[in-house]
Amino acid sequence: MEKDRKIKIDATLFDLCLGIFLYGVVCQIIVLFFSRKPEYSIGLWIGVVLAAAGSVHMWWTIDRSLDMASRDASKTVGTQYFLRYFLLAAIMALLAVSGFADPLFAFLGYMGMKASAYMQPFTRKISSKVFKI
Repeated sequence: MEKDRKIKIDATLFDLCLGIFLYGVVCQIIVLFFSRKPEYSIGLWIGVVLAAAGSVHMWWTIDRSLDMASRDASKTVGTQYFLRYFLLAAIMALLAVSGFADPLFAFLGYMGMKASAYMQPFTRKISSKVFKI
């Protein structure tokens, strides 16, 4: 008999991802006001997705490393940090070479992770209603 598996989402991670998404929406409105080039919007949303994925990866890495010995945890966090930023740099380089999307707008979308950290008091109010905390 299989046990019911529920995915538990950390409230702080939810706050961060919600803030990243709201940041992306605000930036998209501003982009549409000034330019209708699809490369800008595509780049922006690639950056937003990368920011959300990077946030989830950071949370996963930290959560996993808390159960390890100090030396192993340090090695794991460092390795995962390198992997995350190597992948980010590779995607940015691919965007720059391909011309599919604007890499500067992808970087703008990725900065949503930073902006979201400052929006945490606002997003906490929303998530407290969702999680009923």
